[in-house]
Amino acid sequence: MPEDDGGLGAGPRVRVVEGDITGESVDAIVNAANGALKRGGGVDGAIHRAAGPELQAALDRFGGCPTGECRVTPGFGLKARAIIHCVGPVWRGGGSNENTLLASCYRNALAAAVAGGWRSLAFPAISTGIYGFPPERAAEIAVATVRETLESPGAAAIIAEVRFVCFDAATAALYRSRLRSA
Repeated sequence: MPEDDGGLGAGPRVRVVEGDITGESVDAIVNAANGALKRGGGVDGAIHRAAGPELQAALDRFGGCPTGECRVTPGFGLKARAIIHCVGPVWRGGGSNENTLLASCYRNALAAAVAGGWRSLAFPAISTGIYGFPPERAAEIAVATVRETLESPGAAAIIAEVRFVCFDAATAALYRSRLRSA
């Protein structure tokens, strides 16, 4: 699997992986969840299938989640110990605070990882599926936000590795390009 140094020197390693996020051996994976925290399609559906029925029962206790925020559950049947469920924005043309809300997903997921003491974290391309966020813009926001957040002493002291796990080669190429140019 191709890897990319995130350009962070001695700090946390940032890399791109093409594949299925449900098989990642990390402390926590991030789920691109919907606001109702109900099983959906895409990444969310794959995570629910792999984690098992206990996941939906755990999510039902939250009663939903606002866009830009996250909720945390155990990993259940996954290799990951935890799942950070982030609700990304639906793309509405760019005038509805979508960029800020997407950046909030990444910041809040990293904050949850720090709070949980998790050293490794895997992100999907949040909001780029049925939510329609332009993949190029999403990659730019994701990489910039992760890099900025990892530069803080608190995050850098806990998090050793962040993976952007992309479902296809085209998306992985976008993330690799952003990592090299940022």
